[in-house]
Amino acid sequence: MKRIEISRKSELELDRSGVFDWPVWTCDISEFSWEYDRRESCYIIEGEVEIRTDTETVYLGPGDFAVFPAGLQCRWKIIQPVKKHYKLS
Repeated sequence: MKRIEISRKSELELDRSGVFDWPVWTCDISEFSWEYDRRESCYIIEGEVEIRTDTETVYLGPGDFAVFPAGLQCRWKIIQPVKKHYKLS
């Protein structure tokens, strides 16, 4: 079963991992379906999102670090405009 992994990382961990050098993605309040064709790691800078899969609903906000597995299908609901660093692998 594909699940979204959510954690909190220290500034030092984020810096050492190069997160602050990753590209930035932004999105205004909206809803859309998404399927991950590759694994994505992201760090939420601003905003609030609800992400629903067939098995779970998660909420992300500033300071959350999330990993989405390849093949995951979900529905994003942007509650507050979001800004995140992201990396595909």
